[in-house]
Amino acid sequence: MSQSLGNEIKQEIDKRRTFAIISHPDAGKTTLTEKLLLFGGAIRLAGSVKARKASRHATSDWMEIEKQRGISVTSSVMQFDYLGHRVNILDTPGHQDFSEDTYRTLTAADSAVMLIDVAKGVEAQTIKLFQVCRKRGIPIFTFINKLDREGQSPFELMEELERVLGIRSVPMNWPIGMGRELCGVYDRMKNQVELFQGNDHNTIEVRKVDDYNDPIIREMAGDFLHDQLVQDLELLDVAGDPFDFDKVRAGELTPVFFGSAVNNFGVQTFLENFLQLAPKPELRMSTNGPIEPTNEKFSGYVFKIQANMNPAHRDRIAFLRICSGRFERGMSVRHVRAGKDIKLSQPQQFLAQDRDIVETAYPGDIIGLFDPGIFRIGDSLSQGSEIVFDELPTFSPEIFAKVTVKNALKHKQYQKGIDQLTEEGTIQVFHSAGGFEETILGVVGHLQFEVFEYRMRGEYGVEIQLHRMQFQFARWIVDETNKIDPSKFRINSSLVKDKKGNYVVLFENEYAMRTAMDKNPTMKFLETAP
Repeated sequence: MSQSLGNEIKQEIDKRRTFAIISHPDAGKTTLTEKLLLFGGAIRLAGSVKARKASRHATSDWMEIEKQRGISVTSSVMQFDYLGHRVNILDTPGHQDFSEDTYRTLTAADSAVMLIDVAKGVEAQTIKLFQVCRKRGIPIFTFINKLDREGQSPFELMEELERVLGIRSVPMNWPIGMGRELCGVYDRMKNQVELFQGNDHNTIEVRKVDDYNDPIIREMAGDFLHDQLVQDLELLDVAGDPFDFDKVRAGELTPVFFGSAVNNFGVQTFLENFLQLAPKPELRMSTNGPIEPTNEKFSGYVFKIQANMNPAHRDRIAFLRICSGRFERGMSVRHVRAGKDIKLSQPQQFLAQDRDIVETAYPGDIIGLFDPGIFRIGDSLSQGSEIVFDELPTFSPEIFAKVTVKNALKHKQYQKGIDQLTEEGTIQVFHSAGGFEETILGVVGHLQFEVFEYRMRGEYGVEIQLHRMQFQFARWIVDETNKIDPSKFRINSSLVKDKKGNYVVLFENEYAMRTAMDKNPTMKFLETAP
């Protein structure tokens, strides 16, 4: 390997920013994603979310059920260039029922953008996703959206971030007014203001100022709003947290940006600051120790599989996060789990369902690999040594149902659908451990069952029946004595096996789970698969 390749990889890594956007449903995530793509020149026209019932749908939503419901239910990947950076956005489903796909997608991101509705503050799904990011120690940037509506005061929102999420915040900009009064935002770092031009909220002017006392702001915002801005920022300067780059990188301090994605307001300030502050691709842990992105040998792992992205072709795409080296179209790599070499001949990069064949890619990039059925979530691919990246977690489902197929002659298609949708992570499948063989599905949220039924019917031609079960908790069990007795799990619980043959106990309620834990002191009850 030449020195020039090493330099090329390093330069490309420095350009890359790979992040996920996390939020509660309806906080404006799809709108923000589209405005970022608009800045990057990746789309010419942002699809108005309000027009979804008509012919135009948001660029990042492609599955038929998403268009019908106006929600994102799968994680899509989008890439664009802006100010010398190559940006990879992982657009995760905000809907609470799709958290498992989202959790795994977060493992492929180097940082996260947390989107918060100015009126609603920190909501339930945001808390769950924030906790996943915090466990991984990745930097979190906060965009407080919908400033064009009345909402909580910026100080109340900062206090809520600390009280609910336990993270301190540092405002990078500050709103001048709110709702109908909103006329701009002041950029604290660059000493400049973004201002609406009169009644035309499509035109935004950026003006350099000396500081927040600058008469230009008073002239444009009026006495009342300017006095309020000065008062707020003087208080922040004295009592607020100072910006600390190391704390941001460690995930202990979140930079906060205020804006209105639908009006394109504050989005540019956010994007430019974010690209300066967000981390480039970092090292990844593996069974061989840490793998530096600058390592010239290619490596990566599959974090998502999506079947039937193009229903006409019945295709499957495995999404691969590149961790080190340079990817080249047609290269041969080691498929570590399968123990064989494979050729990567049709790699693709995405703008939602629009795809381009990619010739080269670098650490931080996400590429789609055509999957003839050889990949599983968590698979590692590498050049040279056999690297296995840390396994992606399987999360505990909360809703369960028995599944039966209406037409016994369709068993083959049914089995194919179950296998593929399990590998995608849409559902988890369990089989009863003793006696009568039953197939039980587990999901994190009820909408996953709807999508499962819809896709089994539409993509595999199979009508199924789901019978809801009373169970609420699943715990993987490991016994130091290796003696697991199914008879111990008959009251308000059931012993099953997951697709890998691990024992799992399903419990009807917390009391049943606690009782089982007390009676089986040698057993470990795990929330994620061992």
